[in-house]
Amino acid sequence: MSTPSSASPVRDLAHRWVRRVALAAGLLVIPTAVLAYADLLPESLDLLGIDMHETPDLPHVARQLAIGAPLRIVAFGSSSTEGIGASSPANAYPARLQTDLRTKLHGVEVTVINRGIGGEHVDDMLARLDRDVIGPEPQLVIWQTGSNDPLRGVSLDHFREATLEGLRRIRDAGIDVVLMEPQWCPKLESTPGANRFRDAVRDIGAELDVPVIRRADLMHGWVRDGKVTSKQLFASDGLHMADRGYALLAAAAAESILRDAGPVQVTQAVAE
Repeated sequence: MSTPSSASPVRDLAHRWVRRVALAAGLLVIPTAVLAYADLLPESLDLLGIDMHETPDLPHVARQLAIGAPLRIVAFGSSSTEGIGASSPANAYPARLQTDLRTKLHGVEVTVINRGIGGEHVDDMLARLDRDVIGPEPQLVIWQTGSNDPLRGVSLDHFREATLEGLRRIRDAGIDVVLMEPQWCPKLESTPGANRFRDAVRDIGAELDVPVIRRADLMHGWVRDGKVTSKQLFASDGLHMADRGYALLAAAAAESILRDAGPVQVTQAVAE
């Protein structure tokens, strides 16, 4: 999850209330079978497994899980999302994430749509945002970004402005979003200024209260903890992950999503 911002206590309190009102409004569009019991809902909305005193970072995901409705996720990004370096599309992180979430969310229909295209920077991704991300009407977007921008000479200020614009468009469409920062790898480490794009993703997450999957930290941790060797982690190009790395990334993403959706109990899956 993203690092908390340094806003004043008054501003933080106001922000929490805005999010609670937004979540309550979103609940008005849940299936009719649940709305039929609206007059029985307590203020905490415990019937849906959602405590309004602790608003989830991913309210649209929380809603789907609370009512057992299908969950649709778009994995948006460049080659790390497409799965370059994996032995097959089934071993790319989006496919592995779908499997992991279906296993953890017994009975809930989870679909993860892979919208990764290798080599793209932020402007390339914004150009297809409506078609590839908003068009499928997901409840969640995982946006992996910031890897190709330093390699292709995108300015940091432009990257930040364009990323903020993309996040605004996703949120305005009523979709939760998680950011995924650039990977740790030899090629990026040797690129001057590359870490500034990683830090920019983290800063944007803190500023907008958007969860961030800190991929670079995760990768260092996997090697340090003996979960994978550096040779197993990277493909032969030294830039992309191999199968083992993608599997670990998917597991970490699943854990992050469920944590940021809050303590929601899935009761019975329903068709939508």
